[in-house]
Amino acid sequence: MKKIIGLFALMLILNGCDDGNLTIETINFEDVTAVKCTNSDVVYKIKDNEAMILEIPASSFINEPTAVGVTRDVIINATNKVTYRSYAGTIATANICALVQPSTPDIMEEWTAVSGTIEITTTANVVPNTSSTAGNATKITGYTHYIEFKGITFDKPGVDQLYETYVFGNYVKNITPLPFAFDEDADKCISSNIVYNFSGSESLVLDIPPSFFPTASGTQTGLISATNKVTYKFYESGLNSSYFCASPTPTTPILKEQWNANDGVTGVSGIIEVTTTTFGTGFQHTIRLKKVTFKKGLSEFYLGDDYLYGSFIN
Repeated sequence: MKKIIGLFALMLILNGCDDGNLTIETINFEDVTAVKCTNSDVVYKIKDNEAMILEIPASSFINEPTAVGVTRDVIINATNKVTYRSYAGTIATANICALVQPSTPDIMEEWTAVSGTIEITTTANVVPNTSSTAGNATKITGYTHYIEFKGITFDKPGVDQLYETYVFGNYVKNITPLPFAFDEDADKCISSNIVYNFSGSESLVLDIPPSFFPTASGTQTGLISATNKVTYKFYESGLNSSYFCASPTPTTPILKEQWNANDGVTGVSGIIEVTTTTFGTGFQHTIRLKKVTFKKGLSEFYLGDDYLYGSFIN
C-alpha cells in the first residue's frame, strides 16, 4: 500500500510540472564571452560541449547607446535565429563558423527557437585616455550589447522549452578610438570665422567670432554655445587645407562621423580660452579648450581638463 501511495504522489508531482508541453531546463551561458564569426552574422557562446548561437543581421548591433529603459528588439523568426546545441565532445570555433563544419564531435541535441523576442541594450565603453596630456580625458573603445531573450520557446526533442526571460549576456564590439592626432598648428579662414586644425582624415573646427582674436595682447574666454561652436569630424579619406574655407563646402571627402562639443556652463565646463601675444608685426593666438565634452547621439567622451588646441598668427 505504501508503494502505491508513493507512486501516486510522484505522478501528481510530474503532472503538476507539465504546463501544456512546456518544461523548464537550465542552460546558462551568461558569463561566457560572446564571439562573432568573421565570415557571417553569427554571434555565439561556447561552453565545453555546448553552444548558444545567435544569427541576426549585424545592423542589429548599432554602435550607439540605447536610451534608459529602451531596447532594440528583434523578433525571432525564420531569418532571426537562436539555436542551442550540445555535442558529444568539446567544441571550437570551427564547429560554429566553418562553411564546411568538422564531422566531429557529433551534435547530440539541437533546440531551435520558434518564437520570442531578442532585446538588446547598448552602452558605450568609456575608459581613461592615457595618451592624452589634457588631464582626465576619456575615450570610447567599443560598445557592449547586453542581450536577453523574452518569451522564447525552443522546439526541442520530446517537449518544447520555454523561458520567459533568458539572459544571453554581453556581446562586446571593439572599435578603434578616435585618433585626435593633431599638432599645434591651427589656421583661420580669411573670409569666415572658421578656425581649423586637421590631421589625415580628422578635423577639429571652431566657429567663433573675431572678438576672440583682438589685435592686442591679452586673454579672451567664452563658453561653447550655438554661436561659439566646436566640432570634431572624421572622414573616409584625407583632408587638405583648401577644404575648410571653400564655399560651398566640398562634397568630398565623405563625412563618416561628427561629434559636437556640449554647451558650456560658466565656471564649470565647455570653456574656450584664447591667449594673444605679439609675434613680430602680428599677433599669435593660442587656443585652449577646457573641460570640454563631445557628444554624438547618446555617446560622449571627455576631451580633458585643459586641451591645447593650437596656435595661428595673423
